[in-house]
Amino acid sequence: MTTFPGGRRAAEQRLAAIDPARYGASRNHLDGAVTRLSPYIRHGVLTLAEVRDAVFARLAPLETASQRRRAGERLIAELGWRDYWQRLGRQLGEGIWHDREPLRTGHDPATYAPELPADLAAAATGLACIDAFAGELHQTGWLHNHARMWLAAYVVHWRRVRWQAGARWFLQHLLDGDPASNNLSWQWVASSFSQKPYIFNRSNLERYGAGRHCDGCPRQHRGCPFAASYEQLQERLFTTSDPREPAAAAGRRGSTASAGSTDGTVAAAPQRPLLWVHAEALGPANPALQAHPEALAVFVASAEPPGTGGGVPLAEGRRRFVHDCLAELPVTVLEGDEVPTLLAAAAAAGADGIVTSRAVDGRVQAIAEELAATLPVQVLEPEPFVELPHSGPFAPDLRRFSRYWRQAEPLVWRQAGD
Repeated sequence: MTTFPGGRRAAEQRLAAIDPARYGASRNHLDGAVTRLSPYIRHGVLTLAEVRDAVFARLAPLETASQRRRAGERLIAELGWRDYWQRLGRQLGEGIWHDREPLRTGHDPATYAPELPADLAAAATGLACIDAFAGELHQTGWLHNHARMWLAAYVVHWRRVRWQAGARWFLQHLLDGDPASNNLSWQWVASSFSQKPYIFNRSNLERYGAGRHCDGCPRQHRGCPFAASYEQLQERLFTTSDPREPAAAAGRRGSTASAGSTDGTVAAAPQRPLLWVHAEALGPANPALQAHPEALAVFVASAEPPGTGGGVPLAEGRRRFVHDCLAELPVTVLEGDEVPTLLAAAAAAGADGIVTSRAVDGRVQAIAEELAATLPVQVLEPEPFVELPHSGPFAPDLRRFSRYWRQAEPLVWRQAGD
């Protein structure tokens, strides 16, 4: 199974191996030429802008703009999805934990179980595909995107479990798990942020699953819950005749406001700053490290780190990946709760303020705001994937990815000179 050493050196090796054309042709297959860059992007070891530029550099030898576009558009769009989720997560704050729209399954949201079933958590459902996906999640901290969709669909639609329970499960284990892309992707599957619920059948699994699950499954010939047409599954799983229609008993919409009223940013940089490095910025492109290369930089390893949905401990694989990334940075690692630990470190260093980088996770922002009650806090923006504002009349429409991409895509390709 795939393993992921953390750190910039490992990230650069993977980045050098990307093949945009092969990715576009095979990305939906479990054995396709996917990049496996997501854990490094999630932790800021690589920025979306760096990956974007690497894709453009790989496409540069092609003779025409149309050739470059055809070869790279799928991979560039996938990076766009990441930027989209992050922008929406930044706008919603804690609203990402609530249904964005009413469910379109015909079921009352109250009928969904609040906790993950024990057999799923133990990878012991008796279904070879589902148990393989759950086992890979636990053992490697990574899943192909198609496997994530299949597993999420099984959790929500076949087992009737709230998507939030599945989202917390993924955040505990996925090396690339961040609340924005994770939760909103679960909502896309569940139908609280899409036009219809996502489901799959055995034919789809066999087509894209490289034939590695159905043969030898105990339920291969009898009792496979996925061995049906989409029309049959629609009738079995949902009570509405039109999956595009929302359920009558709608889940609560998430707030469109950010988690806090201020972002903790101050106009003037501290003269003697302490740098707070958090888990979304564990690479050399961290703007705080770039702005103050001589300043003391601190990472706080807390018992309840940001990015897990609250109260969910990180799996050992996630902690090990972060440790690998930190080992390559000029950062002091401290143990404790973030606010008192950072304030104590600032006092010991004689710092007159704290500088950090923008994070999407609302809990990071909440920590910055709490720090700002005692010391000035400056929050620096990382290099953007695309030059679009996050608010105001010229900000992209985030109601659906297609609306965002209609505005963003031409600007992204313009940066390639096309």
